[in-house]
Amino acid sequence: MSERFAIAQVSPHPWEDEHEVGAFVRSLSEELARRGHRMIVLAPSRSPALVRDSRRLIRAGDFFDPDGGVRVLGVGELLPLAPSRRGTPPAPPLDVARTLDDVLSRAPLDFVHVHEPFAPSTASVALRHSRALNVGTFHAPAERVISTQVARRFVERFFGRLDARTASFDATRKLLERAFPASYEVVRAGAETPQRTDGGDELRLAFVDHEDRQALRLFLRALRRLPDEVAWRATIFTPVGARTSALRSHLRDRVEVVTAGETSEEHVLAGADIVVAASFGQAPAPGVLVRALGAGAVPVAARLQVYEEVLRDGELGLLFEPGDAATLTAQLTRLLTDGELRGRLADAVAATAPELAWSGVAARFEALYEGVAARRHGPRADGVVRARLALRKPIDVDLHMHTDHSNDCATPVDMLLATAREQGLGAIAVTDHNEVSGALDARAKAAEYGVKVIVAEEVKTATQGEVIGLFIEEKIPRGMSLEETIAEIKRQGGLVYVPHPFDRMHSVPDYEHLLAVVEDVDAIEVFNPRIAIPAYNEEAVRFAGKYRIVAGAGSDSHVAQGLGSVRIRMRDFDGPEEFLASLADADIVGRPSSLYYAQVQALKFIQTRATPPAARRAARRRQIRRATSGRNR
Repeated sequence: MSERFAIAQVSPHPWEDEHEVGAFVRSLSEELARRGHRMIVLAPSRSPALVRDSRRLIRAGDFFDPDGGVRVLGVGELLPLAPSRRGTPPAPPLDVARTLDDVLSRAPLDFVHVHEPFAPSTASVALRHSRALNVGTFHAPAERVISTQVARRFVERFFGRLDARTASFDATRKLLERAFPASYEVVRAGAETPQRTDGGDELRLAFVDHEDRQALRLFLRALRRLPDEVAWRATIFTPVGARTSALRSHLRDRVEVVTAGETSEEHVLAGADIVVAASFGQAPAPGVLVRALGAGAVPVAARLQVYEEVLRDGELGLLFEPGDAATLTAQLTRLLTDGELRGRLADAVAATAPELAWSGVAARFEALYEGVAARRHGPRADGVVRARLALRKPIDVDLHMHTDHSNDCATPVDMLLATAREQGLGAIAVTDHNEVSGALDARAKAAEYGVKVIVAEEVKTATQGEVIGLFIEEKIPRGMSLEETIAEIKRQGGLVYVPHPFDRMHSVPDYEHLLAVVEDVDAIEVFNPRIAIPAYNEEAVRFAGKYRIVAGAGSDSHVAQGLGSVRIRMRDFDGPEEFLASLADADIVGRPSSLYYAQVQALKFIQTRATPPAARRAARRRQIRRATSGRNR
């Protein structure tokens, strides 16, 4: 039996609207709930009552349906206007961020699954506030991809929080891989199989008006050109409030316009023999074609890449060039007059029904969730180790600092050890840049100062930032890949500790780099006082939390005055296994302050750059004399 998860599906479109992204979210959520997962849907709403009731449930912490169904939470009220004709979701109201933060910080979620998380939208806000593992699904966003290129760096930053990405169509995948390079798994949309209704002797055509206005006008032009002797009727399904082109007198008896308030898209498709998708390419709606296939209707579609994909290059329907009313008319005439052709295509459509079942789509996503969740870390120590640690005294530890063996630090080893003792530190990790000699020297002198020293090195990789190896003995060369550097740390029996992740002002591994090695990371630095922008530390906290990675912290001191400004209170330890088990239960103590950051950075500059070499050497000699004079106190 597969693992059961708590999942929030986030739609950018108002829940009441007839939109294919909303239909995808609804059907997937219902199927996942049937499979035993706890499901909530977060979406903007046009219903004041839904938003009011949702906020009451959120305040009470009542997030999930006790009967195992799907609970829909309206996270913000939208004005009752028609949706954009080009499919762009409306910008969320200002209170949506606060509501989503309240839900996502309190609900015990394993996954936040966002759909079309382009900014500004409810999905992009959810991605910003999520503390869980994040999955993003992209549907057919050609226009959104183009429009977001202006704010590309902003969008990339939040897309970087995605732990897995899927695309509903291969055409979408190819577009996104060019615009936002990453790995996208294609998981096709499913379709319901409604009971078909009998239309009598007349053949029934349908047009679902989720597309651009040109498409509807093209469909109407093709209808006017159909032979008078052919018996047919057409239904145009349009969202509530949408304006429909006036029908000419000779079409009024054959064409019916219905809205979402009068019937459903599913009912229209179930009553159609032929469904037309005539987009010019500005806002294609391939989900309509998928649902038409599920309903057993034969599609006629414009020759767009995503439509061709759905119809398997014409195996499941007929195609025409976008904007070509004459060819659309000819294809409709063929289907209306050639029963053998229509029957052959209808049989091919019927054969696809098992492939379109939502149960199969949900199983694909279930496997994806399981694969991502399997990368979360489990317990790192057994009961024996924890019992042993419980008998040890607590000590304060600083896990990140530098000596004058680093090329950007002027603190002598003896001064470092003396300051550590004065600061009440029981252990320190000496993490010089691309050098282990300072840590070895510190360990050799550690007993004289009564401070335990972890030999470590902060290694610069070729292009993927820095990583610290704790409990190593040999220098690790800089310039290797992140994977090669981690392998060398492991070869020496050390622990992999990632410093200041996500800080764009440091050399750091990006989100995707960490995802590639997340199973091999033993600990992650979630607080570093030298990071000027607190959001970077917060990002590290989220990453460590979602993957259950042990959290660490350190002063990253390049001057003695900064040592111990951030420390970890943990049980004393012996060796890497006990250290990691103790760190898992530790408390981080520090004083985050931008003023403190500025002061320490100024001291570092004065000691390493602004002071003449002769003066620096004299100052170092004085520091060493002061440090060594107090060794035996």
